[in-house]
This record gives sequence, C-alpha cells and structure tokens, in this order.
Amino acid sequence: MATEVKVPVLPESVSDATIAAWHKKVGDAVKRDENLMDLETDKVVLEVPSPVDGVLKEIKFKEGDTVTSQQLLAIIEEGAVAAATPAAEEKQPAAGAQEVQPKAEAAKADAAAPSSTKPAPATASTDGLPPGARFTAVTQGIDPANVEGTGRKGAVTKEDLINYASGKTAGVSGGARPEERVPMTRIRTRIAERLMQSKNSIAMLTSFNEVNLAKVMEMRKELQDDFVKANGIKLGFMSFFAKAAANALQRHPVVNASVDGNDIIYHGYADISIAVSTEKGLVTPVLRNVERMGFGDIEKGIADYAKKARDGKLGLEDLQGGTFTITNGGTFGSLMSTPIVNPPQSAILGMHAIKDRAIVENGQVVAAPMMYIALSYDHRIIDGKDAVLFLVDIKNQLENPHRMLLGM
Repeated sequence: MATEVKVPVLPESVSDATIAAWHKKVGDAVKRDENLMDLETDKVVLEVPSPVDGVLKEIKFKEGDTVTSQQLLAIIEEGAVAAATPAAEEKQPAAGAQEVQPKAEAAKADAAAPSSTKPAPATASTDGLPPGARFTAVTQGIDPANVEGTGRKGAVTKEDLINYASGKTAGVSGGARPEERVPMTRIRTRIAERLMQSKNSIAMLTSFNEVNLAKVMEMRKELQDDFVKANGIKLGFMSFFAKAAANALQRHPVVNASVDGNDIIYHGYADISIAVSTEKGLVTPVLRNVERMGFGDIEKGIADYAKKARDGKLGLEDLQGGTFTITNGGTFGSLMSTPIVNPPQSAILGMHAIKDRAIVENGQVVAAPMMYIALSYDHRIIDGKDAVLFLVDIKNQLENPHRMLLGM
C-alpha cells in the first residue's frame, strides 16, 4: 500500500518552505515517526516524520527546492522491506563521486604521478552524511571523523566540510586568501528583512541605566538549593528580568503597545519574547502571560525553549506573537549595546555583562556587581519620559527584589 508524505500545513504568515536536507534516500527502510527530511521556513526548521513503517519508494523534490503547504514530497510503500544491498555495491562511492582506487593501485599511481596540491579521495566511511555532504567528503578527500559537526546533534554538514577543507589546505579554496560564497538560509534572510523593516519603519531611540545586582545575587545564593528542590531547576537571572519587565509593562502600558496603521493597540497581557541564539540565527520564542507566572514557571519555560532551539525543535507557534522582547548580550560578554526593536512590538530590553565596579553607597566607595541595561523603543508612541520611567521601574525592582514578590 502506497502512503503519501506531504508538506505540513503552514501558517498564513509562512507562504512556502525550502527542503534543507533529506535524511533518507529511495530504497531506504523507514520507521513510523522517523525523520525523513528537514524543511526550512522563514522562522524555523520543521521535521517531516514518516507516517508509517515501510520503504521510501519515490522522492518528488530534491534539496534546495521550494515547496508549499500540502505538496506531495514522497511516497512510502507501507510494510515493504528494503532490498539487501550486495557487498560489492556497498563499497561503491555515492552517485557522482569519484571512484576510490584500491590501496595497491593508488600507491603505484601516487609514485608515478607528479605531486599535486589536490587531496586524495576520501576512503573513510561517509555513512550517515546527507547527499551533499557525502559528495563533498569524497571529492575533497576529507575524513568526516576529523570534522567537528555544527548540525543538529553534532551532525557534520556540507558547510562544515567546506570550512574544514578551506582551513586544512590553503590551495583548496583559493590559496592564501580563500573566499567562499554561500547563499543565506531562509531564516537568515528573514532576520535581515525584519531588521531592515525595523530600521526603515520605526523612529527608534535607546535609553540606558545601570543596575546594582548585589541583592539579586544574594537572594539566588541564599535560596538556590530550596528553589531547586521545589522546582527542579536552578534560579537564574533571566527570571528576575522577565518578572520585573512584566510588572513594569503593567504600570507603563504604552511600552507594551504596538502600532497598527493610525491606531495604537494596548495589550493587557505581557507576552515576552526571549532572544535565543542558534546555529542558524537569533530566534525569539514567546513566554505568554508572564505577569501571571512564578519564577519557577519562567525558568522552566526558558529552559524548555533553549533545549528546543538547540535541538531544532522550535515550532512556529512558539515564535508567533509577543508584545515585548528581552535579549541578553551579556551571555557573550557585551558590556553595552543598542538592541533593535522587533516589529510590531514597540520596545526591547537589553541585558549586558555583570561587572564589579566601584560605586558610592552611604558615602562609602564599594565594589558592586553592576549591569548596564538598555531600552530601545519606538519614539512614535513612546516618549522619552515613558522609556526612562520604565527603566527606572526595572532598576528599582532588581535592586529591591522583594518588591517583585509584593507586586510593587
């Protein structure tokens, strides 16, 4: 019985998708729910699982092709068994790849031939590599076992092999000054479009303040063990900032608003987008109704999104919506920056590195763990006064964290 595999139904905001990789080829046995291929949209990478056990009989589109909702991708013969591959055929290289000479003949050929900068074809196993990566490994003479993979779950990609070849032999990619031209991924292209949209459509301004995090750090140290026992997860800094932002958004609703034509939409809830860095670019999954969440729920939500992002499991529903964004450049050592607003939102809070600095407290110079915070905002609807008061509200809550527990 033949079973069709189709493109999943895509949301209205996503018109099409690109086939990023096939993990199976025609004739391979597949199991129910086993990932057949990856589809890359403007926002996320989607896995397309097999609906049945069987054998992949036909593939309708190749890697790099663009497809739309419900298009036929492949046909699986349900219940069929993959034919056994002769041992001689197993030793043959992938289609289009150069033949691998027997060791004895290769040695004679090397002795007779003049020296060349081109590496010999690979003899190492390329099993498990996508077709494009397999071809690159064979033709460039690269042992995939020597390459550190940056794909999902550490998989070696075609780009990893190309980059390895460029650094391994100067002559492989253009001598001492190598260059490489690669197309943007769908996600990277969408990020570029959104940033240009923000730059060209928003009157953006950034205000700064600094926060003494001594009491937050003291609270984390004092309550960490009890928090872990109660929630099964560590108490981090992001939950303090997310909760402080949610409280401040309730008191300064214009910062939580968005522009729609000539109208201003005020949101009575705090759906906070948390910026997460992935190998394909920055994504912003949304914690919904943070104003109603406790610290444990916030930490669990952030940890869940971080794991999904690392494993490429974020869904479109995880990224849609959001009324305000928090980004933490301090994770990478940033001391100060001006984050860019994510339309249609009107503001974004930037966190930065915590540094011990000399400050004056009660007439005494002391060292304190200080962080610069930044608020970029749409000046069309948010005045400087509103932005400054919002940042001061965040500062007051973090420097007196018990105020958050009292809703002050």
